Amino acid sequence: MRLYLLLNMEVPREVKFVIEKMEKEGYQAYIVGGCVRDFLRGVEPNDWDITTNAKPEEIQKIFPKNFYDNKFFTVTVLTGSPTPELKEIEITTYRSEAKYSDKRHPDEIRFAKTLEEDLARRDFTVNAMAARPLRPESGKGEENLKIIDLFEGRRDLENQIIRAVGNAEERFSEDALRMIRAVRFAVTLGGQWTIEEKTAEAIKKNAIWVSSISKERIRDEFLKIIMSEKAAEGIELLRRVSLLKYIVPEIEEGYGVSQNKHHIYDCYEHNLRSLDYAAKRGFNKYVRIAALLHDVAKPRTKRGEGENATFYNHEIVGAKMTAEILERLKFPKKEIEKIVKLVRYHLFYYNPGEVGESSVRRLLRQVGPENIEELLELRMADRIGSGVPKAEPYKLRHMKYVIEKVSRDPISVKMLKINGNRVMEILKIQPGPRVGEILDILLGYVLRDPKKNNEQFLEKEVEKLGRLKEEELDLLSKKAREEREQIETKMDEMTKKKYWVT
Repeated sequence: MRLYLLLNMEVPREVKFVIEKMEKEGYQAYIVGGCVRDFLRGVEPNDWDITTNAKPEEIQKIFPKNFYDNKFFTVTVLTGSPTPELKEIEITTYRSEAKYSDKRHPDEIRFAKTLEEDLARRDFTVNAMAARPLRPESGKGEENLKIIDLFEGRRDLENQIIRAVGNAEERFSEDALRMIRAVRFAVTLGGQWTIEEKTAEAIKKNAIWVSSISKERIRDEFLKIIMSEKAAEGIELLRRVSLLKYIVPEIEEGYGVSQNKHHIYDCYEHNLRSLDYAAKRGFNKYVRIAALLHDVAKPRTKRGEGENATFYNHEIVGAKMTAEILERLKFPKKEIEKIVKLVRYHLFYYNPGEVGESSVRRLLRQVGPENIEELLELRMADRIGSGVPKAEPYKLRHMKYVIEKVSRDPISVKMLKINGNRVMEILKIQPGPRVGEILDILLGYVLRDPKKNNEQFLEKEVEKLGRLKEEELDLLSKKAREEREQIETKMDEMTKKKYWVT
C-alpha cells in the first residue's frame, strides 16, 4: 500500500461522502477500477465506482435513495449531485467469480471476503488498483490518497503497459471480450501503450474465443477503437494479435493484396491509411467506418496483376459487403444505410468543365444531400490513403462549389408570400405579362428588405402597382430583374471565393 499526494485534482465530495458514511457504519469502502487508473493519470474519470465488504441490502439501508436490479451485487446510489457524472455512484460488494463455461458469463458469482480477492478477478493491472482519500491526522495540509496496488498496476501505468492480472488465459477465459478491451485500452489511454508479451501471446492463442461473445458487445468495443485518434493502429493491433479475423475478417483479406499504378500501398494498408486520415481529422464514425471499408471488395474483384490490375465494380460489391459486415455487428439500420451509400458512391467522377451541374444534381439525389459532406470527406481520406500529397485538390473544391450552387434555393418569385393568382384576384385581371412584371418588382422589394415579405405589405403594393401605366411597370420590372441578376452573380462570386475556385 502506498500514499500519493493529490496534486491539482481532488476526489469529488460526493465520492468522499459515500466512503466516509460507509466507514462510519463499520464497513470498508474503496474507489476502484478505471476511475483510479484515470485519476492517477491526471484525467478526470467519467464515472466513479466503489467496492465494499457490505452486502447489497446493507448498502441500501445506509443509502435509502438507490436502485438495485442486477445479479452483480451492484447498488446504484443516487447522490442528488448537480454534476451529471456524480448523480449516480455504483457500489459493488466484494465478489469472486467461478468458472466461465461460455467465455462470457460466470457460472456463479459469489461474495468475496476481502478486497484482495475482489481485485484479483479484475482484467488488467492498471484497472486492479483501489484507493481511498485520507486527511492528515492533524486535519491540516494536503489531502492524501492511499493506493492499494497488489499487482503492480502503478508500475504498468507509468510504463504504459497493458498486462493481465495473474494468469492471462484465465482472465480471458472468464470474459473473452477482455482481449478486445486490451487493444482498446492500448490505443485510447494516450501515449504509447503496449500489450505485455505474455498477455499478447494469450490473446493470440485464445482469439477464437471472441466468437462466443455477443455481437453487440464486440461492436461497442470496435467502435471505441474506431473513434480513437489511433484508430488505424488499433485495427492493425487487432490483426497482429489474431483478433481481426474473428471480428471483420473481410478487412484482413486485403493484407498483402497489391493494387495498380494508381496506388502505392496494398489494399489493407490503403484502407488503414484512409482510416488514419479520417481519425486524425476528427471525422465522424460514418466516415471512419466507410474509410476502413470503402475498398473492402478489392481482393474479391481483382483481375490481373501489376500496374494494370483492375477492380471493376468493387464499389458495388463493397457496398453489399459493408451491409453484411455492419448487419453482422448489429449496427442500427439507419447507420448501415448511410455508410453503405458512402461506400457505394465513393468513386464518383468529377472534372470541372467536363461534368455538368445535372450530373452533380444526380449524385446529390443518389447519395442524399445530408450525406454529401461526408462523401467528400471520404474522398479526401481515400486520396491520402492512396499516397497523394493533397487531400483536397482543385477539382474537389470546385465540386464543393457546384454542390453548394445547385443546392441553393434559386432566387425566384416563389419565395414571395403572395402568388400570381392573388395578384389577379386583387387587380381583377386575367393571366398575362403584367402579372409576372408585378411579381418581379415585389421580389426586388423583398431582396432589398426581407422584412417586407409579408402578405399585408405585398397586397398593398400590388394595388399601387396596378395603377401604374404599362411603360412604368415595364421599366420597374426590368430594373428589378437586373438587380436580381447582380445579386445572383455576387452570390456566385462569393461561393467561388469560399472554395478558392475560378
